[in-house]
Amino acid sequence: MGTFIERPKFSCALGGALTTLTGLNRVVPIVHAAGGCANSLSVTYNGAAGYRGVGYCGGSMLPTTNIAENNVVFGGEDRLEEQIENTLFAIDGDLYVVVTGCQVEIIGDDARSIARRFADRNVIAACTPGFIGNTLKGYDAVMTSIVENVIEPSRAKNPKEVNIFGVVPGHDVFYRGNLDEIARLLGLIGARANTFFGTGNSVAQIREYGKAALSVVLAPKTGARPAQRLQELNGAPYILSELPIGPSGTAAFLRQIGSALGIDGKLVESAIASENAYYYDFFGRVVDMYADLDWQRYAITSADSYCAHALTKFVANDLGWIPHLTSINDIESEAEQIEYAKRFDDITSECKPTVVFEQNAGQIIKHVRASWELNRNGKYYDALAPAYVIGSSIDAGLAEKLGASLLTAAFPVSNRVVMNKGYAGFRGGLTLAEDLLSQIVSNR
Repeated sequence: MGTFIERPKFSCALGGALTTLTGLNRVVPIVHAAGGCANSLSVTYNGAAGYRGVGYCGGSMLPTTNIAENNVVFGGEDRLEEQIENTLFAIDGDLYVVVTGCQVEIIGDDARSIARRFADRNVIAACTPGFIGNTLKGYDAVMTSIVENVIEPSRAKNPKEVNIFGVVPGHDVFYRGNLDEIARLLGLIGARANTFFGTGNSVAQIREYGKAALSVVLAPKTGARPAQRLQELNGAPYILSELPIGPSGTAAFLRQIGSALGIDGKLVESAIASENAYYYDFFGRVVDMYADLDWQRYAITSADSYCAHALTKFVANDLGWIPHLTSINDIESEAEQIEYAKRFDDITSECKPTVVFEQNAGQIIKHVRASWELNRNGKYYDALAPAYVIGSSIDAGLAEKLGASLLTAAFPVSNRVVMNKGYAGFRGGLTLAEDLLSQIVSNR
């Protein structure tokens, strides 16, 4: 008997491809799929990612072949070629990317071959049918195609330049703010970050990313494939890291990147000291109220592997909360689960979180109850309170059942409007602390 994921926090691969392309400036997706695919997936990532909007060419503007029954029977390649021609005529872009749905891949349409006919007009393709996996697979497919077809190989390397992979626009609801902060931080140690999706990035700049001496992958489940392909084609090695949040996470990140680039350790430590001074100058303003009003909480984190550990580490090591339970929703392999769980060894809190891997959002309450003894009318029962859920809009029901506060910090986020907010770095840590504590006092 098959299974299904109840209230999933991902789309299919085509959705991942579309949200990735929407994050690129002046890039036009061309969807080769059945009618409805483009619209429904675009709506998902436009509305559930902090109302990010449609970008340069998304939403109802998405060019799509809208294949019908006759295209499935006789093939849809002619229809795709027609749609590419029409799109090039009607929409001004710097890059056009054909992405595919399940139907056309099943019948064997060769979208890449059709796209190559228009290579001189900046058309490329990526195979992104939903059945290859979730959002993260769509990101990998698109970014790998960009690596292969857009980034120009370069023997000359800038030894202090890095490419950032693993940040999926929209799926990381705060991607713009996070990437801008990462670029700022690396600039403090004399490095340059190529972020693809940051403020002001263009296709022309992306073509020059072959000059980077290193790639940094910030997610355990996505980004390694395009980074590895770039290494094969262009010789730049890659390292695995993590989204840095707050003082402890960001200090470790800067030391790792500084070491990989051969940057003087004194410069790195000087930057960390300066940022620490900035962080604690602001955070110190609320310390008295934090202590007097007892703002410490039992933290329950529900997110994917991209940010689950980073968020837990921040609330435990930097905010001083009790990390009670962390639920990760995107790792199925037992070996990968064991490896990811080792990350929590760096939690300095005396109380270590229970780490579970659960794709079904409705089941997290069972893990919470299993981790805390039920009240059996005991006179001195110690309740799991006050509790705080850090998750997505889907986790609102969990927070309600626990009588807990909720901060939506992971996809999907439909109860907040997000513009340039980010949680990365020292300054993002201040923003995250501000948002967490504001929820506690919001009803006063």
